[in-house]
Amino acid sequence: MSTLGERGSCAPTPCGSISCRDVENLLDLTLDDLTRELNRAQEAPYRARQIFHWTYVQRVPRFDAMANLPTSLRESLSSRFEILRPEVRAYVRSADGTQKWALGLADGLAIETVLIPDGTRRTLCLSSQVGCAFGCVFCSTATMKWRRNLSPGEIVAQLLTVLEGPGRDAAAGLNLVFMGMGEPTANLEAVGRAIRILTDRSGLGFSPRRITVSTVGVPAGIAALARWGVGLAISLNAVRDDLRTRLMPVNKTHSLADVLVAAKRFGESSKGRLTFEYVLLGGLNDGEDEARLLAGMGRDANARVNVIPFNPPAGGAEPLAPGLRRPTDVEVDRFAAVLAREGATVMVRRSRGADIGAACGQLAVRLPEPATRGAAA
Repeated sequence: MSTLGERGSCAPTPCGSISCRDVENLLDLTLDDLTRELNRAQEAPYRARQIFHWTYVQRVPRFDAMANLPTSLRESLSSRFEILRPEVRAYVRSADGTQKWALGLADGLAIETVLIPDGTRRTLCLSSQVGCAFGCVFCSTATMKWRRNLSPGEIVAQLLTVLEGPGRDAAAGLNLVFMGMGEPTANLEAVGRAIRILTDRSGLGFSPRRITVSTVGVPAGIAALARWGVGLAISLNAVRDDLRTRLMPVNKTHSLADVLVAAKRFGESSKGRLTFEYVLLGGLNDGEDEARLLAGMGRDANARVNVIPFNPPAGGAEPLAPGLRRPTDVEVDRFAAVLAREGATVMVRRSRGADIGAACGQLAVRLPEPATRGAAA
């Protein structure tokens, strides 16, 4: 009979023990991972499904609450794992119903997560990194720089925190978008493992069609995402390389043409919906010529176009680049009308949560130590 005592410095333990290694976050494990761990301890595979159900459906915070597990297994799990949730450092609610959580991680860093209501539809915006290294000039997260990647459990725990937060929101009817802090394709392994956890039917059971991953446009990452069946949102924001490079330094490495080729391949090989995101900047990328070219790109890749009016940084902070301006409603409507006339499937994403710094492009942790504003119960 095998033990799981491989990494720690402790002495050998009895057969079937899960107590020797350093304590890990259970939320980092997929169902397959957990099944393998229990296999090594000669536990039945169905125990992994039971643990997943307790963790993600019943959402118990401790192993001793998992009533249908043997006492010995619960004790062994407790000595090896913890169910690590982030600390809610701040919670704020917008006048339009948008909610934002600032979540403290085990190492003292923090991220933000946003829940956006829209009629009967609700969308949870997940972060994949602490900060971001890509430096898009219209995005406040870039001001944080990049600190580190999130683990799969830190990604999944954002959802669990929201489900247990004010109002005790249910997962039914909820859509998940990796559009918070960070570039998901720069943390692809953890994002992929998180998606496997989120979609596992023994737990949360999200359909991949209810998950969308946003990217600045990294072709290798786009190819990987095509295999997962999730939606893809590519941040274009310009129709010419010179302007896109000014707005998004990643364009120096991955040109617009390269991104469009990868997008078209995604559309041909994946069941997931493809979207082009276009942050509209007044007087900069909002002309009729730009709209016509963007519509052609959308038609060619069979992609929907999301027009997102630029949201200035919250709290009166300056954008990363001078001269960025939010377009007027008239400019937004005119741009969208040209897109529609040119045959594009277009949606204008109206700003939600701007009064609490939760609108698209505004996420940046700026909290006092410790945070006191609107602490969640």
